[in-house]
Parts: sequence; structure tokens; C-alpha cells
Amino acid sequence: MRGNKQAFFDNPDNIRKLLRVFYGICALLFAADFVVHRHIEFRWEGLPGFYPLYGFVGCVILVFAAKWMRTFLMRPEDYYDKRELGSDSADSVTGGRTDV
Repeated sequence: MRGNKQAFFDNPDNIRKLLRVFYGICALLFAADFVVHRHIEFRWEGLPGFYPLYGFVGCVILVFAAKWMRTFLMRPEDYYDKRELGSDSADSVTGGRTDV
């Protein structure tokens, strides 16, 4: 019985319940945007749903920026393995002594 223990997120019903809670919270926060008075600096901050839209657009921009940065930052899967093999060969030449 001990090996059959299932984690909370392994059950798809729990995931659905959590998503419903998150969607409900989002809906409540969006509805609160019409009720709560905000002290705005610029006119566009007074638009209903401005901050959720602003956050969503910011996240999308971050994802695309990360994809673009991946083109020049990405290394092969075995990049560090090759470097470690190179240091092992240097140790074998000196006999594993680093003070030589």
C-alpha cells in the first residue's frame, strides 16, 4: 500500500479543483476592479481590467524575450560534461596532484 501513495498533484480531479479556485479568484479580482476606487496617475489606469491586461502583456513579452535570448545563451546538453572530461585529463597528466 505504501508504494501506491499518490501525491496531491497526481490526481487530475485535484488539478481541476485548483484551476476552478484560481479562475474564481481571477473573476473576483476582475469584479473588484469595478467596485474598488483607485487613485490613478494616468487616465488609462482607470480603464476596467487595465492591470490584469498589463500583467498579461508583460508576461507574454517576457516569454518572447526569453525565447529570443535562448538563441545565443543556450548550450549543448553535454556542455559541462565536456569541460569536466577536459579537467580529468589534466589531472591524469599531473598524477592528480594540484600543487605541481
